[in-house]
Amino acid sequence: MVSKISEGVEISVETFYQADYSNPANNEFMFAYRITIENHNLFPVKLLRRQWYIFDSNGQNREVEGEGVVGVQPVVEPGKQFQYVSGCNLKTEMGRMYGTYLMENLNSQANFTVNIPPFEMIAPFKNN
Repeated sequence: MVSKISEGVEISVETFYQADYSNPANNEFMFAYRITIENHNLFPVKLLRRQWYIFDSNGQNREVEGEGVVGVQPVVEPGKQFQYVSGCNLKTEMGRMYGTYLMENLNSQANFTVNIPPFEMIAPFKNN
């Protein structure tokens, strides 16, 4: 697991290889990741948008951007957390992701950016 605090919001990421949804013979590798967003601020925050940078070990990369996460724009109260699981498909058995969340301070209505720490996605058989 990797974690990073920026702007008073802690982002933790855990990754899982999805063997049942992968097909290495066709260069299809599926990973899931669990994100925990913990608000260490004294004000509630709302996650408005996400931006991801995804890198395959073959040099391919792509950007994914959009509203909220998994169909919601969660509000995280001070001292509370929000957790979700999503997935990423790669063309190789190893890759990397990082990104940002655009958030809103619900007290001041000011927007700010929270960094999502870089994390690796590695198929277990690649570790041998």
